Amino acid sequence: DPSTETLAVTTPHTGATIAHVPLSGAAAVDAAVLSAKRAFPSWSQQTVKSRASVLLRLLTKLQAHSDELAQLIVREHGKTLSEAHGDVSKGLETLEYALGLPQTSQGHVLQVSGGVVCRDERVALGVVCGIVPFNFPLMVPFWTIPLALGMGNTYVLKPSEKCPLTMMRVAELAQEVLPPGVLNLVNGGQAVAEALVDHQDISAVAFVGSSAVARKVHLRASERGKRVVALGGAKNHLVAMPDCDSQMAARDIVASFTGCAGQRCMAASVLLVVGEQPELLRLVIDRARSLVPGSSGGSAMGPVIDQAAFDRITQEISHAEHTDKATVLLDGRQHPEFTAQRASRGGYWLGPTVLLHQSSEDQAMRREIFGPVLSVLQCRDLDHA
Repeated sequence: DPSTETLAVTTPHTGATIAHVPLSGAAAVDAAVLSAKRAFPSWSQQTVKSRASVLLRLLTKLQAHSDELAQLIVREHGKTLSEAHGDVSKGLETLEYALGLPQTSQGHVLQVSGGVVCRDERVALGVVCGIVPFNFPLMVPFWTIPLALGMGNTYVLKPSEKCPLTMMRVAELAQEVLPPGVLNLVNGGQAVAEALVDHQDISAVAFVGSSAVARKVHLRASERGKRVVALGGAKNHLVAMPDCDSQMAARDIVASFTGCAGQRCMAASVLLVVGEQPELLRLVIDRARSLVPGSSGGSAMGPVIDQAAFDRITQEISHAEHTDKATVLLDGRQHPEFTAQRASRGGYWLGPTVLLHQSSEDQAMRREIFGPVLSVLQCRDLDHA
């Protein structure tokens, strides 16, 4: 329909628009939920073994297209190719796990007294929805989709408006395997997410995103009597003891804070160094400095997702430098290769940054930056760390 409003999808490599997807309005959300609602009775009445057989066919289908899906992730998200393959494989691991639901979901029967038997069983809820972030376009949706479907629920997914193409392709492939209406997809931002959380025919909500929004989703869904799991962000700390293997530690520290350009909730964004360890810091800085902008190769690091993320991360670095008086040991804002890449191709290329702090109260020490930034603090001993 040429009159349908569309959503532009850009690639962080250049900032160019690579696709337009239909933006789901209220009517589209209602239609997706109705489709799932109509599919629920027949799908939930199948045996768990029968549903697992369908999921096995879905797994086979997606495995056959894993390279295509990984390339889509590289294009719309900016991950390196190896990171994108990891995104796909981790998502499919959950699908593999769901194939065992005929065994793992068995209920229990217990005779608790003469003539009294207690029995528990798992019963499908109905239509459930997932609202997911941009940083793992396939893995995070698959934290819940396989298990929800395997247990007899039907599903409405809202992928991130920044990276919808991967799961749109998954939904297309799933149509060849799943019964109509079992898996549905809508596109959009906050308005669509709120419409799903508020919808009277949705029984459960799964959300992954920032902690602030997770709290709001949890409260909003709970007030409407829905089951809800709302996962937020994190600030992850590493402690380097004086006897650590400096080479191995430096390798793993850099891999953790720069992997996926630092855009993952498990990124190690704080390094607490116990005692004086100048060699470890030198190795971390040298290894981080050696990374290059790109999508392939062991030293490649991709761009951050968009201009808003680039601006937010660089502002955090500037605040640490000028307000909190942290020492910038490595400045990703001025990394020559990332700067040159940004100047020649556009896009949101930001090199790794290492900050040396004087206080654990500094903003960058406490706030999730969600970018390739490592905050370092010297500690007297393990108890201090």
